[in-house]
Amino acid sequence: MSASITEFFIQGMKCGGCISNAEKALAGVPGFVSAEFNLDAGTAKVVGGVDPQAVCQVLTEAGYPAVVKSG
Repeated sequence: MSASITEFFIQGMKCGGCISNAEKALAGVPGFVSAEFNLDAGTAKVVGGVDPQAVCQVLTEAGYPAVVKSG
């Protein structure tokens, strides 16, 4: 069974501490498995059967406004 990957644009992430905070926030999202962040590109790849809007909400509440990267 392969896990789905959803990509997001994320603002405000500058360092490893930001990544740690974001991962802690994402841990509460049902279906979350892991995340890979690219600080230079301002993107994240979230692995798992997550609701993209829930991911955007928790990241935004953590201080990192996020939107789904389409296409």
